Amino acid sequence: MLSVEDAVALLASRLGVVEGSESVHLVQADGRVLAQDVTAPLPLPPFTNSAVDGYALRGEDLPVGAEKMFPVVDWVQAGAASDHAAAPGRAIRIFTGAPMPAGADTVFMQEDVRVEETGTVILPPGLKRGANVRPTGEDIAQGQVVLKEGHRLRPQDIALAAALGRTEVEVRRRIRVAVFSTGNDRKPVQLFDSNRFMLMAMLARLGCEIDDLGILRDDPQAIASVLEGAVASHDLILTSGGVSTGEADYVKAAVESVGKLVFWRMAIKPGRPVAMGVIGGTPFIGLPGNPVASFVTFAYLARPAILALSGTALQMPPAIQVRAAFRYRKKAGRREYVRVSLRQGGDGVFEAVKFPREGAGLLSSLVETDGLVELREQTSGVEPGQNVAFLAYSSLV
Repeated sequence: MLSVEDAVALLASRLGVVEGSESVHLVQADGRVLAQDVTAPLPLPPFTNSAVDGYALRGEDLPVGAEKMFPVVDWVQAGAASDHAAAPGRAIRIFTGAPMPAGADTVFMQEDVRVEETGTVILPPGLKRGANVRPTGEDIAQGQVVLKEGHRLRPQDIALAAALGRTEVEVRRRIRVAVFSTGNDRKPVQLFDSNRFMLMAMLARLGCEIDDLGILRDDPQAIASVLEGAVASHDLILTSGGVSTGEADYVKAAVESVGKLVFWRMAIKPGRPVAMGVIGGTPFIGLPGNPVASFVTFAYLARPAILALSGTALQMPPAIQVRAAFRYRKKAGRREYVRVSLRQGGDGVFEAVKFPREGAGLLSSLVETDGLVELREQTSGVEPGQNVAFLAYSSLV
C-alpha cells in the first residue's frame, strides 16, 4: 500500500497541466488559476499620499518641546490635489489617500490635535518627520511581478489586481471532471446516493466544470463503455465505491478492461481502497464508497490531482498544533485521520475532542465536527494532553 506522499507524488508524475486559458473579469476570478504573471504597470501607491485623516505640514515646522498653533490654509480630499504648496508655519487639512501637497512630508492624526474656531489647529510635540505618510511605491514597485502564473486566486489577490488598475486576468480554463456513482434501481433496502453530491460540491469549490453522469448500473461492461466515452471530453473521471476487492466491486474491473490501474490501495484510514488509473490518456480516480473515507481521500488525492492539472503547486494543507482531549490507539505503518471538534480549555488552549462513535459511514461525524487530527505512520496512539496536528475542514476543501 502506498503512503499518502508516495501516492500524491506518483499522481503528480502522471498528470500534465491542461491546455487553454481565458480572460475573466475580476468578479469571476476568485478560485481560478492564473495562466500568466501579473506585473505591476505602476507603483503602488502611485503617488505619495496621507495614511490618515489629519493635518499635513513641512518637517521643518514640527513642534519641539511644546505644542504649537498653525493656521489651516487648504483642504485636500482623496481624489483631488492641493493648489497650495506647504508653506512655513502653515498646515493643510488632508484626508486618507489624498496626495501630499508639495513640500509637506508629515501628517498629524486628527485625533491628536485641537482644532480652534479661529481656523487654526494646535499640534502637539513629539511626532517624527515622515509620520503617517505612504511614499510612492511603498507597497509595490513598478514592473514587479505581484502574482505568478499557476497561483490560485484569493479575494486578497483580486484586490491587488484591482488596485493596479486591472479589470480582467488571464486564467487557465476550468478542469472538466466527469462524476458518477454505481448501483441498480433503488429499492427499500438501498441507500440514497450521497457521495456523488458531496464530491460535486467539493469539485465546485475547486472551480471545476462538472459533468454529472448519474448512477451507472452495476454492470462492468456498461461502466467500461461510459468510461471510454467520457475520456475524450474530460480531464478527469471521478467516482466513489466499486474499487475494493469484493465480488460487487465492478468499477475496478471496468477500469482494468479499458485502461490501466496505477495503484488501488493507500496506507490511509479511512480510505484504504482508493484507485488511480489512466484510460485513453485521461486520469481516473476511484474513491472509497463510505462517505467519510470518500471525503478524506478526495482531500488528500483528488484535490492534489486537480491542482496538478491546473498547474498549481502541490501543497498539503497546513496543520496546527492543538491538545488532545481523547485517548486513541492505531496501527503503525499507516496514516489515520480522526474526526474531532475543537473546544477551548480552561487555560485558553484549544483541545481536540474526538467524535464519540467510529465508522467511515457516519456522515454526522463530518457534520458535527470541525476537522481532522492527523496521526502519522510512526504514531501508535494518542494520550490526553498530548499535542496533535489538527486540520480544519476549511483547509481541505
